[in-house]
Amino acid sequence: MNNRTIEIIIGTTGEIQIDAVGFKGPDCEMATKFLEEALGVVGQKIKKPEYHQRNSARNQQRIGG
Repeated sequence: MNNRTIEIIIGTTGEIQIDAVGFKGPDCEMATKFLEEALGVVGQKIKKPEYHQRNSARNQQRIGG
């Protein structure tokens, strides 16, 4: 089971950080888009290693045996 959460961190000077945890590939951008639009200007986006992983389950097939 994949636990996905969206963490919103508000700094003492008002900066906002949105972190999509448990998402892979472009799903993280889709999950946080509504928050980015509601909160306004996006300063910087940092893509975590999970972004570059495939989202779909791999189909493995064993030949021989």
